[in-house]
Amino acid sequence: MSEFDGVRFLHLDSIWVQGAMRVKKPEKLELEYVQRMMAWMLWRDTREMTQGQAVQLGLGAGALTRFCRKQLKMKTTAVEINPTVISANRHWFHLPDDDDRLRVLNEDAGQWVADAANWGTAQVLNVDLYDHEAAAPVLDDEAFYADCRHVLADGGLMTVNLFGRSASFARSAARIAKVFGTDQVWHLTPTREGNTIVVAARGVEVPTREVLEQRADHIEARHDLPARKWLKLVRPLPMNVIQQLHAASAAAASGE
Repeated sequence: MSEFDGVRFLHLDSIWVQGAMRVKKPEKLELEYVQRMMAWMLWRDTREMTQGQAVQLGLGAGALTRFCRKQLKMKTTAVEINPTVISANRHWFHLPDDDDRLRVLNEDAGQWVADAANWGTAQVLNVDLYDHEAAAPVLDDEAFYADCRHVLADGGLMTVNLFGRSASFARSAARIAKVFGTDQVWHLTPTREGNTIVVAARGVEVPTREVLEQRADHIEARHDLPARKWLKLVRPLPMNVIQQLHAASAAAASGE
């Protein structure tokens, strides 16, 4: 851990920041990319926005878990493979003990989403799975994203943290699009640090611009998140992702 200017940072045995918390405002989402992980709210009906279960794969510094449980008052489950990260969250990042609205599981995220007992149980799934090297997602193949889609209930939404300026972004986004469908996947333009959030939906009717703007206003007023800015940053899948998707489909069809 490190601390600077009132913000406490989590590191996994490296210089890379794996999460952050403003000490005097532990429920506030401090990092910009973590705020953007909440962009799924734009695709949910305002009346149902905070209903159901939110699941985080990868606990980090617990920011999303604390926010979903405390601010949104959602039933919240976090799946984290590293017991030291869970312990650090309990001692240093204001993560409360488990209760009727919170479960923190020391389990492998890949195995958890593959367990059919968890399918159809989440309205929201936040995926942020990086190791201490922070080079690429630890779980990033089609089978994993297919299991993630299974975990979502109908109308559910997933956000994934990817590095948008990395050559791996198009490959990862294409895998997500192959599983969810190109009409159910969007991305936000990269942050200054290069984090690109991908949003994927399971059977969501795309809202009109007017509805999206109304939801953005509601999110800003109710939850103090920069949703109007998100709306300006939302894009369909870039052409290089579509091209990778078509190339992969053609290769599969030809038996390569």
